[in-house]
Amino acid sequence: MKLGEGVEAAIHCAATLASVDGNSTMPGAALAECFGLSPSYLLKHLNQLTAARILESVPGPAGGYRLARAAEQITLLDIVLAVEGREPAFRCGEIRQRGPVKIDASAYVKPCGINAAMLKAERAYRAALAETKLSDLVAEFAAEGDPRSFAASCAFVERHQRPQKSAPPKQF
Repeated sequence: MKLGEGVEAAIHCAATLASVDGNSTMPGAALAECFGLSPSYLLKHLNQLTAARILESVPGPAGGYRLARAAEQITLLDIVLAVEGREPAFRCGEIRQRGPVKIDASAYVKPCGINAAMLKAERAYRAALAETKLSDLVAEFAAEGDPRSFAASCAFVERHQRPQKSAPPKQF
């Protein structure tokens, strides 16, 4: 299975935003700079995360992005589904019922074993992503990441975050 590059960017951006102070935001251009991405490319994924209520987009000259809910309430599955969609990675096209070896439709009453195996793997994959919280990734990076990388990330967030006067009440 191959996930799009946008998944990696979305997870890194969400993890970075987990480090932003309080109601502060970070501009999308700064997030793009942080990871060496095109701002227009990243904007698409930030918009997907906003639509999924993982991020909030704050308008205005001091605006930007911040987490819409606590990092403890965001899983990797939330982020992957926001970017990749809810469809399973494998979609059975029932090709066993095509071509010169196909037989009468009555022979295909049992579900395709390949489809069943792939969907079982999909459920396991999604369960593993659902168990991993954004806060776990951030804590692991702080505890086990290279201290130089952690310090550089913290300094970047500190330079680019934009304090906000107050946050509007979150509605869910």
